[in-house]
Amino acid sequence: MASEKEAALATAPSDAPTIFDKIIKKEIPANVVYEDDKVLAFRDIAPQAPTHILIIPKVKDGLTGLSKAEERNIEILGHLLYTAKLVAKQEGLEDGFRVVINDGPQGCQSVYHIHVHLLGGRQMNWPPG
Repeated sequence: MASEKEAALATAPSDAPTIFDKIIKKEIPANVVYEDDKVLAFRDIAPQAPTHILIIPKVKDGLTGLSKAEERNIEILGHLLYTAKLVAKQEGLEDGFRVVINDGPQGCQSVYHIHVHLLGGRQMNWPPG
C-alpha cells in the first residue's frame, strides 16, 4: 500500500466526487461517531493515533481544500472546528488533542473534499511533519 505522501503526490487536485461523497450517501460504510445536518465525523481507516477521526462537511460546495476557501465558507469552517471540540470531548480527550487540515500535494492532501483530522489519545510531538 502506498504511503500517504505517495498517495497525496499521485492524486491530482479535483472537484470530482470522492470517497467521502460515497460515505455521506451511505454507499460505503464508515464508523460514524457524530453527525448533524452539516457535518459527518467518522474514524479514519488508517489511524495515526489511538483516536483519529475525520470530520467532513456534508456539502462540499467547491471546498476541496482550505486554500479554496472563500468568505462564504466561514460558517462551515467554524462548524468543522467546533465539531472537533465536541467530538474530542465525546471521545474523552481531556488531556488534549490535535486538529490537522492537510492542503494540496505538499500538505499531504489525498482526498479533495476538505476534512479535519482529530488526533488524540497519545502525546503529540513537535514539529509535526
